[in-house]
Amino acid sequence: MPFIPHTAQDVDDMLAEVGVASLDDLFCEIPANLRCEAPKLLPALNEMEVSRLMAQRSAQDGGMLAFLGAGAYEHHIPSAVWEITTRGEYYSAYTPYQAEASQGTLQVIYEYQSMIAGLTAMEVSNASLYDGASGAAEAVLMAVRCSRKKTACIAIPSTVNPRTIATIRTLISQQGVELIEIPCSDQDGRIEASTLTKYNDKDITALLIPQPNYYGLLEDVDKLTDWAHGVGALVVGIVNPLALGILKPPGEWGSEGADIACGEGQPLGIPLSSGGPYFGFLACKKKWLRQLPGRIVGRTQDKKGKSGFVLTMQAREQHIRRSKATSNICTNQGLMTVAATIYMAIVGPTGLANVALACHDNSRKLLEKLTAIPGVERCYDGHFFHEFVIKLNVDVSAVLKELLDVGIVGGLALADNRMLVCVTETKTQDDIDKYGDVLADIMQRSSS
Repeated sequence: MPFIPHTAQDVDDMLAEVGVASLDDLFCEIPANLRCEAPKLLPALNEMEVSRLMAQRSAQDGGMLAFLGAGAYEHHIPSAVWEITTRGEYYSAYTPYQAEASQGTLQVIYEYQSMIAGLTAMEVSNASLYDGASGAAEAVLMAVRCSRKKTACIAIPSTVNPRTIATIRTLISQQGVELIEIPCSDQDGRIEASTLTKYNDKDITALLIPQPNYYGLLEDVDKLTDWAHGVGALVVGIVNPLALGILKPPGEWGSEGADIACGEGQPLGIPLSSGGPYFGFLACKKKWLRQLPGRIVGRTQDKKGKSGFVLTMQAREQHIRRSKATSNICTNQGLMTVAATIYMAIVGPTGLANVALACHDNSRKLLEKLTAIPGVERCYDGHFFHEFVIKLNVDVSAVLKELLDVGIVGGLALADNRMLVCVTETKTQDDIDKYGDVLADIMQRSSS
């Protein structure tokens, strides 16, 4: 390891100086249940070998016709988005601590915040988070701080993406926060507002509302929001930003609007790059501003009346007392937010709505074609965005494997031979026909 400057003797001397026998002793205060074994890494490779490995991995993904969503979505990204994003002044820009030397970076963040606030109909947005799932967890902790209740109880529908629920559980597990999972209706795959009355005596701190939910369905956000506010709970909307091109934004839900909005920003110009990186967005009403984690860029004027951009709020322990910090977020997915800002600027409000409408139209066409196949039925009625659930009368895993053998990623297998299917604006009528024809052939052979 030529880049590690300390010899074994150096390490032994330093351990002796601090009075411990080994490096492990330095971490003895960490409980055993929080420790994990060192990851098993691949053997070291040189640059040429890494390039070849990545080319082989990329080739495995190439040529697939994908109908897989569940939180990661394939959208068309105008070539100008990443042509601009990868310019040196953006690509290598660092945290804008010095405003006088970081006006470009600060302005991009300011524009990003403005766009997210406008898209969600909220008053304030931060400068992003690591991803949508951790953003939802931060929104939960933010709601706990805002409520000022002695005990915190968060109601989360089972229709929230299970990976988001898992992340929330992980981040709040040591925070003394109770998490109540609200089951969805087996009939329509959504949360029925009328059934929430049984939670009236739980002193709910916040209710999370996904829109669309994990099954692609649209929740009755107005009724859910009004119920939550009626029992003194805050409302956290977990939304798909692209869907907000045509759906009611969380700031307009119910009679008062949601209090906090968050979600995964990947649909806004971020490619599917082997699982990331993504970015999370988080916005809120102005009265909760002081509990918003991360940083906020503001616009001001200098003595000559010229506009300038500054870091208005930095609620991090790097800048304020640790006990006053709202989060230990140390950075954000800055390059991703640059790409998202450029994407939104290029497509504009009308373009965003058109993309969303194209997604919905394509999904409606595919649903109609698939449910015409014997042995295939739709699981849930009701309005949906660009995902839906179908049920097969044969083994879903086997069907998905056969689809994959002919270059089609058919969807995500769920329990009880159900399958979550996603369609975006990238699919043509030929793509839709091909999927339907291949699935019809597989179903016919499976039932014979």
